[in-house]
Amino acid sequence: MTLIIRSDYHAVHLIEKNGIKWISLDQAKVQDIRPLRIGILNIMPLGEQYELNLLNPLGLSILQIEPIWIKLQSHVYKTWPEEHLDQLYSTYEDATKDYPLDGLIVTGAPVEHLDFEEVIYWKEIVEIINHARKTCPSTLGLCWGAMALAYMAKVPKFTFKQKLFGVFELTNLVTDHPIMGALDDRFLCPQSRIAGTLNEQMEAAQRRGDLNLLAFGKESGYSIFETTDQKQIMHMGHPEYNSGRLAHEAERDFHNPTVPKIRNFDFKKPENVWRMHRNTFFQQWIRYCYMKISLID
Repeated sequence: MTLIIRSDYHAVHLIEKNGIKWISLDQAKVQDIRPLRIGILNIMPLGEQYELNLLNPLGLSILQIEPIWIKLQSHVYKTWPEEHLDQLYSTYEDATKDYPLDGLIVTGAPVEHLDFEEVIYWKEIVEIINHARKTCPSTLGLCWGAMALAYMAKVPKFTFKQKLFGVFELTNLVTDHPIMGALDDRFLCPQSRIAGTLNEQMEAAQRRGDLNLLAFGKESGYSIFETTDQKQIMHMGHPEYNSGRLAHEAERDFHNPTVPKIRNFDFKKPENVWRMHRNTFFQQWIRYCYMKISLID
């Protein structure tokens, strides 16, 4: 139905340009509607510009969504405007002090080359994820966020010899799943990562009852999966990316000899061929969170 955002939010004009309806926090307070509070732990580089990538699919929901932007206390946001971070973002503790979250998104982060324990904010990430598993219906991990959740499910991260970079096909493995059931049997999704998991380790995790494997790609391996209690779902790709974000990365790394040229995507004439997957995946995840809350209520 609509997003609830600050009236002075920096990208209001882009939200409106993309046809997403919104209301201000003050307007939301006088309505007799309880919005879904979706926490977004955003640790992406250039995170201010990245926000719209998530607001676009969230804003298409038939439910009213209040994005709760969360920052880490133990992380230095080097590529972020400090004023923006201070005005819009709160710590996880403050975000959940008065009301629980109805869902949590953990974004990617440019630390795939590091062991998890070497990441300066790893301890804080673990504390947040463990708390969310107990208190909110679902946590969605994207790219590095998915790797972090997989690691906590006893599946180690594996560093590639060469970056997986491009738009690749995935096969839906569970077409009667509450989220995956709305997706096509085959669909496209961007991948932009230098690490992942080994197929045999993912299959072993499924056999021992730690994970359910939901989507597989020839190039990208098991890319969507969940914990068996369905409290955490992981997407190793970047379904949230708009074509501009992917084009920026491709153009930025075009002359970098250590990064392969992007596959199945022309950054000079960017086309979004994964939009339907993005929108459907996020809407089904929101619906899943809502249904779980409704059962509790």
